Order: sequence, then structure tokens, then C-alpha cells
Amino acid sequence: MQDEVIENLIEQFRTLPGVGYKSAQRFAYSVIEGKAERAEKFANAIIEAKNKIGFCKICGNFTDKEICPICENRNRKIVCVVKDPKDILAMEKVKNYDGVYHVLFGTISPLEHRGPDQIKIKELLQRISNDNVEEVIVATNPDVEGEATAMYISKILSPLGVKVTRLAQGIAMGSDLEYADEITLSKALEDRKQI
Repeated sequence: MQDEVIENLIEQFRTLPGVGYKSAQRFAYSVIEGKAERAEKFANAIIEAKNKIGFCKICGNFTDKEICPICENRNRKIVCVVKDPKDILAMEKVKNYDGVYHVLFGTISPLEHRGPDQIKIKELLQRISNDNVEEVIVATNPDVEGEATAMYISKILSPLGVKVTRLAQGIAMGSDLEYADEITLSKALEDRKQI
């Protein structure tokens, strides 16, 4: 039987995705055995991130500023559409993409009663109009919802004369973009095809 304080710390680590009891226990003991200064820095970093990180008002990426550095410094003629902000981090591993992003904050899913109006499609259309976008790369996950979203985006953008491409296969059907390695993502980005 462990101390209630230790158990509480372990339980807090277990709330993180992918952290089981043993890992949470190792993290908790690392905090307890480490210097108080390190624990304080760790706790302060969590609080600071929670208080200061928000969403870029243009693309929806995580940032501590009003506009993220990607939107400030990149080519706005190419927009890569992703489901979640964490997918931007996965795409940035590629290193050879110079465009900007647009976060949908979800995908079309009739089973979950989520249609185009529940995700950031209107905002995407506004950006295409404002920035004279030439190409939209749809980088949603290669699953049923991701494919439905890609097809919908292609259908609404085709009449506007915008080139719509999809990441090439190489990312396995049913897998999540955030777990793809950089070589697979790089190849998928290189071999994207118009849809």
C-alpha cells in the first residue's frame, strides 16, 4: 500500500495518453527522487503552457502568439489541411514543406453527427479567397472520416479552380498521421495526387 500523495501523483500521470500504471509510477518516483527545483520547473512549465498556449487566429495551430510563426513566414499560396493541431507537428518533421496549414478541428463523421458545419470548412473557404490559394493539400487521416472529408473538400473547391491534392498512399489506411515517421510522410507529401 502506497501513500495517498504518491498514489495521487501516479494517477495524475496516468491521465496522460499512452501512460500506463508502471510508466506513471516511474514518472512519479522520478519527481519524488529528483531535486525540488526540477519538480518546480516541470510544474511551472505545465502551468505556463496551459495559461499561454492558444490557437493561431489564422490556421488553428498551437501558439503563444496571436499568429503562429508558420503563418507569418511561409508561402500562403499552398495550404495543407489537417484534422488537429498535433498533425502539424507530424507534418513539420518532413522539412521540405514551405506552405501553411489549416486545422479543421475534426473530420466529417455522419455516425458522430458531425458534418461540414461542425468543422472549420467555412474558414478554409475564406482563407482561399483572401490569400488567393493555388493548392490545397488534404492531409487528413487515411480512414473513412478522413477520406469523406477529403472528398467533400475536393468537391467544394473544384469549381473555384483551386488544385486539390491528397497525400499519396504510404500512410496505411486506418492509421493516424501523428504516428507516421518522417520518411513515410515525406514520400506521401512528394507523391501527392490531385483529387
